[in-house]
Amino acid sequence: MISLVDKYNIPGPRYTSYPTVPYWDETSFSSELWKQSVVRTFKETNAKEGVSIYIHLPFCEALCTFCACHKRITKQHSVEVPYLESVIKEWKLYLELFDEKPILKELHLGGGTPTFFSPQNLKTLLSSIFETVKIAEHQEFSFEGHPNNTTKEHLQTFYDLGFRRVSFGVQDYDLKVQKAINRVQPFENVEKVTKMAREIGYQSISHDLVFGLPHSNWETTEFTIRKTLELKPDRLAFYSYAHVPWIKGVGQRGFDEKDLPSGEEKRKQYENGKKLLEDLGYIEVGMDHFSLESDDLYQSLIGKKLHRNFMGYTSSKTQLMVGLGASSISDSWYAFAQNEKSVEEYQTKVENGEIPVVKGHILNDEDLTIRRHILNLMCQLETTWDVQTSFPELENALEMLKEMEADGLVEFADHQIKITEKGRAFTRNVAMVFDLRMMRNKPETRIFSMTI
Repeated sequence: MISLVDKYNIPGPRYTSYPTVPYWDETSFSSELWKQSVVRTFKETNAKEGVSIYIHLPFCEALCTFCACHKRITKQHSVEVPYLESVIKEWKLYLELFDEKPILKELHLGGGTPTFFSPQNLKTLLSSIFETVKIAEHQEFSFEGHPNNTTKEHLQTFYDLGFRRVSFGVQDYDLKVQKAINRVQPFENVEKVTKMAREIGYQSISHDLVFGLPHSNWETTEFTIRKTLELKPDRLAFYSYAHVPWIKGVGQRGFDEKDLPSGEEKRKQYENGKKLLEDLGYIEVGMDHFSLESDDLYQSLIGKKLHRNFMGYTSSKTQLMVGLGASSISDSWYAFAQNEKSVEEYQTKVENGEIPVVKGHILNDEDLTIRRHILNLMCQLETTWDVQTSFPELENALEMLKEMEADGLVEFADHQIKITEKGRAFTRNVAMVFDLRMMRNKPETRIFSMTI
């Protein structure tokens, strides 16, 4: 009999957006329409929700061969100031669209390696932005830190600027795995920065773990989890490695395909890892995330305020998220836009006074409906629809869920669907049933990582 893993382990999106980037309709998108969308959302939501800012800092000193992010490998720190000046100029281009001061609710720095930049340069960047906004009463500011180069000065600088959450990329503690992905960092380095963050006063410390890496198995994953639990971070991301070496520039070539664990082995890593985390006091939140009951990520789940966007899971929602920096993606709820991926092309556009978007998508009414369903599934593991406002193609698509129901992955009840505990690992598969754009135009070549 075919296993559920073999049956459902197919390429699929992670749904940080709908439509997903490969299905954006770029023909109907323009920079002018994007700006109109930003203005609309800002006027509708700034006073009650505020806005979010994501800043992409792409530089890294070394290439981690598991990483699928947009990055620039360099040891030349002379790139810092010119790049940050471009980010500040880009933000000022957005400010020209607003008729009042933005209320900054969320801010996240990702990469690349944000801690590649010096604390002083980061302070200059953030202070320049803070001068132009009102800070929300309960703001959520966070950044990603590399355990090997995050200093006490980094942590103190961010803390003094209002940051209370930090995420450290751990991935795996097995040395053979670390060498394969070119990410060698001793446990002592992670322990040091975690303890420093606690001593300074950070309220939420997160560690990112990745299962399914080359040479990994349940033994290496268990070792990593148990070492992580010695430090008891407030929340954890427990991701499946996304193997997408065909995407230009990701650099996932430091190992052979035969070094990757099988689908069954990855499933074992996930299931056993999840049970171990829960036995040790963590609660699964959404997809791939775990937190202690005391962390606000869990509290937002209970209060049905959990949100998902290009920054991942967040404990509050803003409809307008402005992405700054090369390759950043912005979201106005009604539209998406991505910046130029090349650092040089990004900087040239900004210097010319252009918001540096290179592609995007304007959501139609159907997109907005499907987006809500997929967001509900990703955040609450359930969604409900009104038959009066549904449409035939969606009803037909839902027929596909009957087989998942028979496999025990979902439950139906009067125009409501719930993902079961057994179905959690297949959340992406359930969401794919709602993905009408992908169903109408199934890819001829592989463009997504495997779902498990």
